[in-house]
Amino acid sequence: MTVLLDTSAFIWMSIDPSRLSTRAASVIADPSNVRLLSAASVFEMAVKIGLGKLTLHAPLELVVQDGLAKGVVDEFPITISHSLMVERLPTHHRDPFDRLLVAQATVAGVPIVTSDPLIAKYGVPLIW
Repeated sequence: MTVLLDTSAFIWMSIDPSRLSTRAASVIADPSNVRLLSAASVFEMAVKIGLGKLTLHAPLELVVQDGLAKGVVDEFPITISHSLMVERLPTHHRDPFDRLLVAQATVAGVPIVTSDPLIAKYGVPLIW
């Protein structure tokens, strides 16, 4: 199964796995699953670190590179089709990062690992 990790799921997976639900932790831990990390999530973390709203155990670049190098996550770039999908989404969620994740999941046809109840309003499959 291929899943898209939302920003919180990636952070919790990296620094505090106990915050993940049993199902989310199981899906993330299953080596047969592909775990996608969106460029949107990396951008969101960079913004939050810059604003002092997020602190990681190591520099963001190292956390992301480590996850990619160890095969924990695969890079999920943002495409023009993802960006255009955002325009077609209803405004259930005002957070542009989460809207872009919904668009990416919709275009790719993959579930999102998230605990955000607003994402559920989009009808994309969720794991939480």
